[in-house]
Amino acid sequence: MKKIVVIGEILVEIMADQIGEGFLNPLSLTGPFPSGAPAIFIDQVAKLGQPCGIVSTVGYDDFGRLNVSRLKSDGVDISAISEDPARPTGTAFVRYREDGSRDFIFNIEHAACGQVAMTEAAQTLFDSADHLHVMGSSLSSTTFTELNLHAVQSIKRRGGSVSFDPNLRKEMLEKDGMRQAMHKLLGQTDLFLPSGDELTLLTYASSTDDALAELFGKGVSAVVHKNGSKGATYHDVKQSVTARAFPVDEIDPTGAGDCFGGAFTTYWLRGTDPTTALLRACAAGALAVGKRGPMEGTSNADDIDSFLKHHGELT
Repeated sequence: MKKIVVIGEILVEIMADQIGEGFLNPLSLTGPFPSGAPAIFIDQVAKLGQPCGIVSTVGYDDFGRLNVSRLKSDGVDISAISEDPARPTGTAFVRYREDGSRDFIFNIEHAACGQVAMTEAAQTLFDSADHLHVMGSSLSSTTFTELNLHAVQSIKRRGGSVSFDPNLRKEMLEKDGMRQAMHKLLGQTDLFLPSGDELTLLTYASSTDDALAELFGKGVSAVVHKNGSKGATYHDVKQSVTARAFPVDEIDPTGAGDCFGGAFTTYWLRGTDPTTALLRACAAGALAVGKRGPMEGTSNADDIDSFLKHHGELT
């Protein structure tokens, strides 16, 4: 099976137990939970039995050991995770508000995960990979962007493929050179996974049809447009397929999109038909929100089968 590699942040998440606003008063917390969008994505890939690895950096501390142990036990190649003795593992403190929105306090840029660099182990992992998944969260600096572009070139040169989940804020595109870098990445992308208005964010189009035509013209072979509670739609030059979002009791939405992306990319690389791949990815996303902790909801194939049977999608 094809090996998937991702670059980006590994951190722990610590969650407030009470709903409210911010962290201005003492309150009880639960955690640490393994986290980081690229880490959640690649853990979901591993849980489905796909060969995979991650390039990242953690601190020489329990938070780092917690993450590395979890990823390793779930089957992720951890050989390119560096350990920084001078910086702590990244953290994210989160508190839910009454309306379901969240307040975050992040330590990423100045933590170990903000210092990911090219290493011999990273190049070895790139050399073993068939597919690179690029995440918008790992494009926060010129260094991260250049590392992703290097990996793209290394993997594509050997006939590999690239998926790209932008997860971009519009203001990020205003950073020096960022928009140009995004267009470089998009020009090498085989599978594009935008959410909402991200479909048109990197195109000159204002409508879905025009954006899709432009993306296919750039060489993108498949687009999965994620629309939250409205489900997701797969597009290629021959067809469009829509899958509904499953009704579930939401406990913690963090990581649901990463689980969706990990599942869809895995099945897509296996040659699974788009209808089935989309259905199983939606199930993985739905399962993710049912557990507290961003990586606690990653699922294996049996979990997905059971969920789909429960919802009448499998017999």
